[in-house]
Amino acid sequence: MSFVHVAVGVILNVDREVLITQRALHAHQGGLWEFPGGKVEKGESLTDALTRELREELGIVIGRTSALLEVRHDYGDKSVLLDVHVVWEYSGEARGLEDQPLAWVAPRELSRYAFPAANLPIVTAIGEMFAPEIVVG
Repeated sequence: MSFVHVAVGVILNVDREVLITQRALHAHQGGLWEFPGGKVEKGESLTDALTRELREELGIVIGRTSALLEVRHDYGDKSVLLDVHVVWEYSGEARGLEDQPLAWVAPRELSRYAFPAANLPIVTAIGEMFAPEIVVG
């Protein structure tokens, strides 16, 4: 079984909407929505990986971030560790540089989207952080 360490960004706009992207159909968990980010390369810090991935995928440069949570999940064929950070500030306009669809979503609306199982704790954490009245499940 392979192990993947992933830097994940919960990117907020000025309206406190969250950016989600749709996974390519040919990718693992293809067609599902996710929070942007990508693999932490060998010898790369988490911050460097998050900075690189969000620049490559979305064309943004991140500013202030804070840790939100870590998620460990075993898909059977792959085990992932998601290091999730809230991106409070960034420069540039987020766009799908890999032709991936994007959506800015209010936290209370995230439950309307299909996410990989490993992302569900992130949806719950966002709900607790920004809209405590939301119950996910």
